[in-house]
Amino acid sequence: KRHRVGQAVVSTQSTGKGFSGMLSFVIDGGIAEATLFLQSLKIFALAESLGGYESLAELPSVMTHASVPAEQRELIGISDSLIRLSVGIEEPEDLIADLSQAFETVYNKKK
Repeated sequence: KRHRVGQAVVSTQSTGKGFSGMLSFVIDGGIAEATLFLQSLKIFALAESLGGYESLAELPSVMTHASVPAEQRELIGISDSLIRLSVGIEEPEDLIADLSQAFETVYNKKK
């Protein structure tokens, strides 16, 4: 019963387009590739706070965890190539296209 109540609350707060979410991934390469990827995004905005309704991206090693020593960041899994995304309420196809073109920018530049 609690599950149904939770679903009802979420459905009244949702725009009907679905839900947002968070994801993290490690891009091949290092900080140069991660930075180029983030600079290439057109829809995802660069931000330290990932709690908005719009799609946001960050590079934790130089943003939210910049004050943590590199050795400690590595121990907790925050490398210079870790990227975090907060997926917002934009059209999924637009977000996929944005990520695809950013990956292409990074990997075509490496060739």
